[in-house]
Amino acid sequence: MIQIYTRSEGAVAATDLLERSEAPDDVVWIDLLRPTAEEERVVERALGIDMPTREEMHEIEVSSRLYQEGDGTFMTAIIMTRTETELPEAGAVTFVLVGDCLVTLRYTEPQPFTTFAQRAQRQMSLRQSGEMVLVGLLDSVIDRLADILELVGADVDRLSHDVFAAGKTTNKEPPDFNELLQRIGRDGDLTSKSRESLVSVSRLLTFVTTKTETPALREAIPRIAILSRDVQSLADHATFLSGKVNFLLDATLGMLNIAQTDIIKIFSVAAVVFLPPTLIASIYGMNFELMPELGWSLGYPVALILMVVSAVLPYLYFKHRRWL
Repeated sequence: MIQIYTRSEGAVAATDLLERSEAPDDVVWIDLLRPTAEEERVVERALGIDMPTREEMHEIEVSSRLYQEGDGTFMTAIIMTRTETELPEAGAVTFVLVGDCLVTLRYTEPQPFTTFAQRAQRQMSLRQSGEMVLVGLLDSVIDRLADILELVGADVDRLSHDVFAAGKTTNKEPPDFNELLQRIGRDGDLTSKSRESLVSVSRLLTFVTTKTETPALREAIPRIAILSRDVQSLADHATFLSGKVNFLLDATLGMLNIAQTDIIKIFSVAAVVFLPPTLIASIYGMNFELMPELGWSLGYPVALILMVVSAVLPYLYFKHRRWL
């Protein structure tokens, strides 16, 4: 799908489909969402550029993600999407600056793109340009990453309470370690993908300021500097969260090991408690003819009492030593 945004009465207006062979003079942003081969060729002919393939967008070399070719400046960043689901994703999005126009090529639907498009059409700005749209999009992406890290931080705090405070109250059920491990895994996945996205956005911001020289961009340099500082602070926070998630993972595995050890301890104590009664019952269950107690009228009750006492004494000893 091709979505075109043009300057219209000072705002950025949307056009559903590009059907002409040349881009409108007032075009400021062309958004390609899962484009077909024909749609890519239409944009390439209109702007005179060669769009990267989907495979090229996912190459990890910096030179393959940030480069200039002809009249276009190509920049690829990792943007997170589906963060509210159980399977968050981090997809590649390519930004291309061609003259006064920005082209975005993506195969995912990150929330910042929808948010920025809606906000841009409401705002009245007579000086919209491709560079300003790029900065606005990156600002929305960074804001979204900040929201994600805030949510992860809040969940990590709740996880810390669930892991360490659950065992302090005797009337509370033990924690569900399977659920805790799933939450820790999801938070770790979100944190890892957020760090990857922040690194790619940071490289993109540095590349924009050093490789692209336009009046609109020079005007946006102070704002880009602010975005760079925000990215750095978020990266530091993501590193902190990553360390805390790893600590919670180790702590949860330790608590799980303790719980398993307690279960094994119960079986061991039960075996020790029932061993003396079993020994007494085995002795008096032998079928020898010459056993003095066989003709004793009190033999049966005395044997029962001995078995009970031999079971209770080890139990009391274990309780006294706080092994139970």
